[in-house]
Amino acid sequence: MILESHTTQPTPIVEASGSGAPVLLNDLVRQFGATRALDGFSLTIAPGEFVALLGPSGCGKTTALRVLAGFEQPDSGSVHVHGQDVSGVPAQRRDMGMVFQSYSLFPNMSARDNVAFGLQLRRQRTGARRARAGELLELVGLSEHASKYPHQLSGGQQQRVALARALAIEPQVLLLDEPLSALDAKVRAELRDQIRELQQRLAITTLFVTHDQEEALSMADRVCVMSRGRAEQVAEPSVLYAKPATAFVAEFVGVSSRVPVTRLKDGVQLFGARAKIRGDVESLAGSDIDALLRPEDVSAKVASDGLGIVNHRSFLGATTRLGVELGGVSVKVDVRSSDAELFELGTRVDLALSSRDVLVTERKKDA
Repeated sequence: MILESHTTQPTPIVEASGSGAPVLLNDLVRQFGATRALDGFSLTIAPGEFVALLGPSGCGKTTALRVLAGFEQPDSGSVHVHGQDVSGVPAQRRDMGMVFQSYSLFPNMSARDNVAFGLQLRRQRTGARRARAGELLELVGLSEHASKYPHQLSGGQQQRVALARALAIEPQVLLLDEPLSALDAKVRAELRDQIRELQQRLAITTLFVTHDQEEALSMADRVCVMSRGRAEQVAEPSVLYAKPATAFVAEFVGVSSRVPVTRLKDGVQLFGARAKIRGDVESLAGSDIDALLRPEDVSAKVASDGLGIVNHRSFLGATTRLGVELGGVSVKVDVRSSDAELFELGTRVDLALSSRDVLVTERKKDA
């Protein structure tokens, strides 16, 4: 969708600079009745950066996107684009392109006319907008389908038309609201790579909303994990996975096991050995604490008197994931598939920590 209007106002509130615009969402609050969708949410996006908002349903990620687009007005806080406060600027004057999950193509228009629609609203001449639409359709690999109508295109092709339409006006900011969730797995993976390639080539500032962590981690320069209207952590994908700042991030991104540990003066005791605590030790008020472990942070060794018992195996290609019952909890452990035959169901094993430190959190009350 093009954030344009049918008025005669052709000029955006901020002139396009030919490159991505810096964006600042500052301390946003948005209340819907008793629900606070955004609760002091802040985020900075650098020019040309691709940032993903990731989180469970109801965490506020779509509301944040809509506030940036101008579809929602915050109760407090501000939105800045290129250093200009646009909080009170109508959506159609924010110079942004948006792609929705539902495509939102005009059924009575060809692919070419759908792409050219925003240019028509900007009073571009017919020849110029047809040429520009042709360029964008070629960019997304749909030149041969320019004359087809939406019902004659596949879901992936329709979404590429929607992407081309959003890019045609050369917006300062591209907004993507779960644009891949309605597609099948193969098409989703292909379009994911194409969107990322186009974004890097055009150097356009992009905010992408998704609940799919694989999409977020594979596409974004940085990922903002949201919970209850706030940013839990904003970091590069590799940092987010390897060094989660909170228990919520560790459990939401990737796979983790909660393992009870004993608090020591200088760390914790885990699998019969000492381990350092990652992060703020002082924030742990109680003595009932758990370590959050990634499957690759734990190693398993067959032992006739081992305290752990293999009760599950899942083949994942190069690795096989074991489920090991240990003291009433299940610990996930990744081993090489070439060694998986050593770990038959019922095999006793000893576990050891492979990482230098562990993320520790207070034990859940219902655990």
